[in-house]
Amino acid sequence: MIGLLGGRFDPPHNGHVALARAALEQLPIDSLQVLVAARPEHQLTEAGFRDRTDMATAAFDGIAKVIPDPFSFTVDSVRGGRWGDAFFIVGADQAAVFDTWKEPEEILRWVKLAVGTRSGYPDDLPDGATAFHFDSPDISGTEVRERVALGEQIDDLVPPGVAQIIEERGLYS
Repeated sequence: MIGLLGGRFDPPHNGHVALARAALEQLPIDSLQVLVAARPEHQLTEAGFRDRTDMATAAFDGIAKVIPDPFSFTVDSVRGGRWGDAFFIVGADQAAVFDTWKEPEEILRWVKLAVGTRSGYPDDLPDGATAFHFDSPDISGTEVRERVALGEQIDDLVPPGVAQIIEERGLYS
């Protein structure tokens, strides 16, 4: 069984990495695939697709295989069972709004939902979801982008390779 962790990763941060590590440790999965959405329609991205993919590759180095995802919505990424027997991994923040995703029932037709739970978020999970706990610093991509724009350090928020790409390419400033 594989785990799928999808998102826009604008940028990937230490919370994403903590979620991935916890999933690998606690779920019955053999490998983890990180799906970087090329054109997420529900949220705008500040960094381009290539930059986000490169940052994800740096963030998840040695943890997961990063795969560019041409689809805008999760349902299209998993439709048809292309991943076989798989868990789609989300954090508690996304689980809380899962019913607002495009065709959530169709997503659950093709993959199992695994939710990384943490304090500060509701304990009620979508029907049939598997819960696992992870300790995550309270980080958001918005905070990372804001700090970069202000010229502040982000070393405590993102993996070193991500910080390097952001600095070298002048992203978010």
